[in-house]
Amino acid sequence: MAFIVDVYSQRILAWHASTSKATDLVLTPLRMAIWQRDHEGTPVIAADLIHHSDAGSQYTSIRFTEHLDLEGIRPSIGSIGDAYDNALMESINGLYKAECIRTTVFHDGPYKTLADVEYATAGWVDWYNQRRLHGTLGMISPTEFETAHYATLNREPQPA
Repeated sequence: MAFIVDVYSQRILAWHASTSKATDLVLTPLRMAIWQRDHEGTPVIAADLIHHSDAGSQYTSIRFTEHLDLEGIRPSIGSIGDAYDNALMESINGLYKAECIRTTVFHDGPYKTLADVEYATAGWVDWYNQRRLHGTLGMISPTEFETAHYATLNREPQPA
């Protein structure tokens, strides 16, 4: 499972499940996140984005790093064996496992296929982004936080 998360809002922008750790595991959600931002009218601005990851082979592959360069995204890879460099993603992965994979809230019964995992993940990501309250965001959801942020940026200055 690979997630692309906006560090500022903690919103999961894209995700991808696979039975393989090939580069497409991480390249697919990156492409989806870039498309999502453009579709929402908040496109990625070259050189303004940093991609944080661990040192897994899919993140250090030539194909992935070339795609980051093509999009103008700076890579930031943590040191090997140090979860602190990637603490936000480690936290989200832990929440995902506890709230989605190890419970039956988003899916009935055991996961038998990749499609079962994808179905449950889609429900969990929707809940996480739309309804889960985050203490670090003032007890609102990531979507509410982003909406308020962009509304503030788009306000017309008031005359004095």
